[in-house]
Amino acid sequence: MLKIGIISGEEYINRINKLHSDIWIDGEKVKGNISEHPAFRGVIKSQAKLYDLQSKSSNQDIMTFTSPKTGNQIGTSYLEPKTKEDLEKRRLMIQTWAKSTLGMMGRSPDYMNTCLMAVNAAADLFSSNNPEFVKNLRRFYEEASENDYSFTHTFINPQTNRSLFHMDDDDNIIAAKVIEKRAEGIIIHGARLLATQGGITDELIVFPSGGNLFNKEYAFAFSIPSNTKGLTFLCRESFAYKESTFDHPLSSRFEEMDTILVFNNVLVPWERVFMNESIDCANKMYTESSFFPLVLHQVISRQVVKTECLLGVAQALVDTINIGEYQHVQEKISEIIVGLESLKALLLTSELQAKLDKWGTMSPAINPLYSAINLYPRLYPRFTEILQLLGASGLVSIPTERDFASDKRADLDQYLQAANANSYDRVKLFRLAWDLSISAFGSRQTLYERFFFGDPIRLASNLYRSYDRTELTNQIKEFLKS
Repeated sequence: MLKIGIISGEEYINRINKLHSDIWIDGEKVKGNISEHPAFRGVIKSQAKLYDLQSKSSNQDIMTFTSPKTGNQIGTSYLEPKTKEDLEKRRLMIQTWAKSTLGMMGRSPDYMNTCLMAVNAAADLFSSNNPEFVKNLRRFYEEASENDYSFTHTFINPQTNRSLFHMDDDDNIIAAKVIEKRAEGIIIHGARLLATQGGITDELIVFPSGGNLFNKEYAFAFSIPSNTKGLTFLCRESFAYKESTFDHPLSSRFEEMDTILVFNNVLVPWERVFMNESIDCANKMYTESSFFPLVLHQVISRQVVKTECLLGVAQALVDTINIGEYQHVQEKISEIIVGLESLKALLLTSELQAKLDKWGTMSPAINPLYSAINLYPRLYPRFTEILQLLGASGLVSIPTERDFASDKRADLDQYLQAANANSYDRVKLFRLAWDLSISAFGSRQTLYERFFFGDPIRLASNLYRSYDRTELTNQIKEFLKS
């Protein structure tokens, strides 16, 4: 195994271009270098900048750690925390990357690197399924971290029939499942949703969907290269409509494609299998490991930065058109501040109350993180609504960069000037607010944050079931007795 440690942005781009994965968009197969395709070049360029940021010498203390086996510098997103200081380092690393994307890339590499790290930390869970699967997982985690792999993933089955006990007919397979076991591996056939960044990562990780499983054919976990034979990525419409960072300041840079995964009799070699036909392991994977605390810690760390971005844009709108004297405006800005400070407090509390789990991993406290992930699907749509309310008609009066280069520039300068900005700077800001709150990209971001960690009702039910209220109810009972 070639051990190289962290990679540069150029190395990331070259690796993805060489894959030539089977990617389809708008009825056509992507050909040539995917980094040059209009739908992908913006986000690939932005992702490459993350790797360059990680490799910057001045960032090494936060962004990397030293491999105990090879001495290579490894990305901190792969770091299994053993102390509270490790958790803090992970947060600082995550937020350094998030600040460079304004928190808009929900599937930046640190997300799935964290998922793999969390599962590997509890690898012994899979020993009851097959001791070789434990070895596979640990070996692959080392390979991935030492080579700085990037990942897309899928947890979700297609929404064909969402009744509780629906199962596909064997003659009409829809949800991806194991259809055959061979000497060289398992055969997967069917489809999975929803692989964000599908086709622009080194690997695809497939984990069992959350909730109770009833059929062992769906109880599997593995990782395969994105260009594996029989694996197809079917893309939605791209929201990267223009390359102009003036006209589309966010979507031109951070448009993470969402894809449907089609497995057409895909062979997964045994050495890449982490779990197979084990309902017990599939259910324990999330409940008896620190998967949720560690992954939520990454998610909330990014969402804090994203909320800071929203607050910055909102205040910039207020300052530009000079509406800060109105109390209803002050109330709206304060609403974002309260949300931001609540998220920050919950995140830091999770670190303060962190404890070692049974696998020896420093696990952040789950209740503050569950509270935060229940809160954000309510906060984020309201925050984008506040941008709409503050911007009002200004979010519609947004001529393009080419308009400012036309013979009508003088009219734009006269009629679109602001109290504290010229017409060009005003429109540039308002286009950013528009791309956050109204555009196709912005609307997708709102939907994304609504359902980032699953159904909000199910999240609330999980919190209800997991939050220990025994001491509190006993206290009330004792009070009533007195």
